[in-house]
Amino acid sequence: MKSEFAIGFDFGSHNIGIAVGQRLTGTATPLAIVAANNGIPNWLDIDAIMSEWQPYIIVVGLPTNMDDSRSLMTRRAEKFANRLTARYQLPHIMIDERLSTRAARDHSRAERVDDLSAALILETWLNQS
Repeated sequence: MKSEFAIGFDFGSHNIGIAVGQRLTGTATPLAIVAANNGIPNWLDIDAIMSEWQPYIIVVGLPTNMDDSRSLMTRRAEKFANRLTARYQLPHIMIDERLSTRAARDHSRAERVDDLSAALILETWLNQS
């Protein structure tokens, strides 16, 4: 049986937010914030999440400047998405994540909102597709 779950990531140099969602409801739930060292996560943490949820697709936030130009973080997020695809043999989708962190902070009093940002990114994709 094909999985009904999608996994979303909010890539960052120090933290990577992760969320799970499904098309049926069009909603996503924050799961975890994984520490990263210069954008490189502890892959065992992500392995455990991927094994538990067994998603059918990966959605990664694409950090683009407000003027639509690309930045170093844009390229690093794309590289991270490509690594996820290679590691888990799943397709990935890149979703514009502009203002997702600001929106997450508006919805939370928590200091770290990377997982909530991942949920917002994932919900954007779920509601577009």
